[in-house]
Amino acid sequence: MSEPKPAVPNDLSPGAALEALGEVAHFLGAGLSIDEALAGVAGVIERRLGALDCGIWLRTPTGGGFRVVQPVPDRPEPEHARDVAAWVTRGESPEWTTRNPRVRVPLIHDGEHLGLLGCTVPEGPAAALQRQTVVTIANILAPLLSSIELSEDLATEVALRTREIDAQRRFTARIIDSLPVGLYVIDREYRIQAWNRKRETGTQGISRDDVLGRTVFEILHRQPRDLLQQEFDQVFKTGRIEEVEVATHTGGEPHYYRITKIPMRVEGDEVTHVITIGEDITQSRLVQQQISQTEKLAAMGQLAAGVMHEINNPLATIGACIEALTGRLPSLAPAVRQNFREYLGIIDSEVERCKSIVDGLLDFSRPKSRAKTEADPNQLVEDALYLVKYHERFNKIRVLREFAEGLPRIPANAEQLIQVFLDLMLNAVDAMDGDGTLTVRTLRNPDRADEVMVEIQDTGMGIPREDVAKIFEPFFTTKAPGRGTGLGLSISYSIVAHHRGRILVDSQIGSGSTFRVILPTTSQRDVA
Repeated sequence: MSEPKPAVPNDLSPGAALEALGEVAHFLGAGLSIDEALAGVAGVIERRLGALDCGIWLRTPTGGGFRVVQPVPDRPEPEHARDVAAWVTRGESPEWTTRNPRVRVPLIHDGEHLGLLGCTVPEGPAAALQRQTVVTIANILAPLLSSIELSEDLATEVALRTREIDAQRRFTARIIDSLPVGLYVIDREYRIQAWNRKRETGTQGISRDDVLGRTVFEILHRQPRDLLQQEFDQVFKTGRIEEVEVATHTGGEPHYYRITKIPMRVEGDEVTHVITIGEDITQSRLVQQQISQTEKLAAMGQLAAGVMHEINNPLATIGACIEALTGRLPSLAPAVRQNFREYLGIIDSEVERCKSIVDGLLDFSRPKSRAKTEADPNQLVEDALYLVKYHERFNKIRVLREFAEGLPRIPANAEQLIQVFLDLMLNAVDAMDGDGTLTVRTLRNPDRADEVMVEIQDTGMGIPREDVAKIFEPFFTTKAPGRGTGLGLSISYSIVAHHRGRILVDSQIGSGSTFRVILPTTSQRDVA
């Protein structure tokens, strides 16, 4: 059962009409939703003006139809839709007749048809004022609805643009996180503003949430703070890209990084941020070192091939003269004979030294492809220790053996690898000046299960950092004249490379050195 209609105020006064307009303004400014506000306006028209069957229809945002905000009671909605479409499309003015006192007011603003307000105003003394008040209310509603529609359009556009910006930001972040390099960004306060995925999963493995907003000096400690700050300040000051290479040792293995600092300008010409990119170039550096070492060995081989005969011939002549002079010693006076014997001994010693240099050169010029058999790495090291213990420089050395059990066998030429281990042990003894502790250790390579590692560690003075990169070069030696030719480590490097292995060195001044010989196991096919 429908609710009773309010009584029609036939004596509507201008003051009451103004009160109705005031109440409409109250609804429109009460912060209600558009549907709630328009329902309230329809209620004011019926209650204050005595109009009946007040309905309000609005065009949909797409312009493809109309939505009923305040329907006319007891009338089918499709009929209203036809009426609204016809009236709003034609943009006709309000009409009323004595037979059908219905008021239909198109809601038009700036020539745009926004909807329709319709109601029935019975004839009577107040009908004209009632109709005019309805038209006034429609004129109030039209610009309000236009502004709301514009706001909704703007809000929709802003939301769309915001989604597009967010999607682009996520896409850019995904690109940065996918880079195979570590990247972070700092501002002029040295605070970290960006920290990509590679930085999270790198050797330090610090979460992005734990670093953003903190100063870079709180997070990175490999470099002294003053040096790191100086590098950033240089980029802020000059606006130039700065690039350096650094070397670290992780788990005994050398790692090389290229650090690039790039200036970033958000606005204007002033550098506001610095982008730092860290690229792991370990593999390329190791390959470059191997290529460089191979080229040096090849050059030495060519040199040896060109001069070995020229050197051997005069050495053979000198040796023959020594034998001839030695045979004549008995015919000399005793005093002269003693001096001659001493001089001949010196000459003979130096000739032997020259021959050993030539023999070393011949190893480069004529590499021997010797057969390999499966060998126990522990036994090879033990055999080298057995030989070195008879050396006079080994008398005061303390030896610590740390041999891992159950190591896999390796494809090896036992004679050559024993020579490598023997040379490394003798170098260690020389570095300790005949007094210290020699630690010999065998183990699986912690980074690769298909490799074994032999470590030879001394407690000597260590190797200067600038010399570490040179120790495998032919003829490079830090020993006193007469104590070494500088070919031992070069030959050892060549032998290990022939076994498809590698030699690494870790040295600290004042703490000693550790040489690591890494060799593949029999699980890898020997292609030598």
